[in-house]
Amino acid sequence: MALKGLDIFKLTPKTNCKDCGNPTCMAFAMKVAQGALDISKCPHMSDDALAALGDATAPPMKKFTVGTGDDKFTLGGETVLFRHEKTFVSTNLYAVTVCPHSFDKKIDGIRKVDYDRLGERMTTEFLYVLDHGDTAQFVETVKKAAAENRGIILAAQSADSAKAALAVAGDRVIIGGVTLANAAEFAPLAGADCTLLVGGANIEELYDAVAALEKLGVKNIIIDVTLGSVKETFAAAVQVRRAALKDNDRTFGYPSLVNLSEIADDARLQTALAAVFTEKYGSIIVVDSLNYAQALPLFGLRQNIYTDPQKPMKVEPGIYKINGADENALCVTTVDFALTYFVVSGELERSGVPLNLLISDAGGYSVLTAWAAGKLSSGSIAKFIKDFEIENKIKSRTLVIPGKVAVLKGELEEKLPGWKIIVAPNEAVELVKFFKELVA
Repeated sequence: MALKGLDIFKLTPKTNCKDCGNPTCMAFAMKVAQGALDISKCPHMSDDALAALGDATAPPMKKFTVGTGDDKFTLGGETVLFRHEKTFVSTNLYAVTVCPHSFDKKIDGIRKVDYDRLGERMTTEFLYVLDHGDTAQFVETVKKAAAENRGIILAAQSADSAKAALAVAGDRVIIGGVTLANAAEFAPLAGADCTLLVGGANIEELYDAVAALEKLGVKNIIIDVTLGSVKETFAAAVQVRRAALKDNDRTFGYPSLVNLSEIADDARLQTALAAVFTEKYGSIIVVDSLNYAQALPLFGLRQNIYTDPQKPMKVEPGIYKINGADENALCVTTVDFALTYFVVSGELERSGVPLNLLISDAGGYSVLTAWAAGKLSSGSIAKFIKDFEIENKIKSRTLVIPGKVAVLKGELEEKLPGWKIIVAPNEAVELVKFFKELVA
C-alpha cells in the first residue's frame, strides 16, 4: 500500500533546508506521496530511510528504457489510469511486423512515414521480427532490421534462436517468445540492454510467468496481453493496468504489448484497434503495416493523449514558409497554440499565396487568451521580429495580424517603423478569400 505524506515526513530530516527545491520537508513529503518527486531528491535522507521508502514510494509501474542508438524510449512509470487525473508518463510506441519474405517490401513503406509534428518525430519506432523456424533466415532478417536504427522486437521461437539473433541485433532489444514454460531458458538473456516480452494463454498464466521471471532476477519485463480475441485482449490490457495502479500489485506493474496482427486480419480494423489500445493501454502496439493513411490519425491521437494536460500544445517560434514563400512574400503572424497554428496554416495553404508565417512565443495560448494574459502584444511581436532578425531575413515590410487583436495595429506601427500593418478577418475560414484579394 502506498505511503501517505505524513508517513514519509516522519522519515525526513525535518530541517527544512530547501536543498530538494521545496520550502519544507512536509511539502517534499507530500510531493513524493503524490508521485511528483523521487525520494532520492532529498540529499539528506539516511540510508535506512531510503531503504524503507524506496519500494513504497516508487511508481506502481516500473519504468525503463528500450530502443537503440539515438532512438531510445521510456516505457512504464505510469501512476494513473486516466489522463485527466494527472498525466500519462511514457508515450506508447508502434511496431510493424517483418519477416524474411516481407522485409524488403515492407521496409520501403516503413521508411516513408517519417515526419515532424510539433517538434516530435513521427515514425515507426520498432520492427517486430518474426521467426518462422529457420534460425539462419531469422538472424539475417534481424541483421537487416538492426541497420534501420529502430528498436527491435525478436519474436523468437526458442531461446537458442533469440540468442543467435542477439549477436547481430544491437542495443536494447526486446526478446519475445517467453512463457511460463520456458522462462528459465530465456531469463539468462535478459539484462540492462535486453527486455523480455512474456506471454500466456490467459491472465492467470501471464501473472505466473511474470512472477517466475521476477524470481529469476529479471528486472525489465513487458507483458504481452494479446489473447485469443479482441474482447479478451482488451480485458487483459485493462486488468493488468488496473491491478498495477489500483491494487498496487507489483507483479503486473510492467508495460503491456498488444499484437494486433494476431487478432485482426484487416488493415483498417487493425488501425481502428490501434487507436483503442493507444488509449487503453498498449505501451507497444504491433500492426502488420503503418502507411501514411494509418499513421497520421494514430500519431495525432497519440500526441494529444500523451501531452501533459496542464501544458498547452504549442509549436516552436520561428518563420514558417507557406506555399513556397521567399524573402519577398508577405508576413503573417499568429500565436504558437497548436490548434491555432494548424487551423491558420491550413487556410493559408489553401489560399495558394506565398506567405511567411511568423510564430512568436505566446505561452501556448489562443489569440484572445494570449492577448488578455499579456503574452501577445505589440511589444512581444516587435521583440520577436528583432530577436529573430526578421528584417535581415525577409525583405517584405507588410505584416498581417489576427483580426481579434486589431487593437494592436496602431501600437505596432509605432514600434515597427517602416512596416505596413494589415488586420486580417476575425475567422480563419475567411483567410483564403482575404489573401487572394490582397495580392490581386
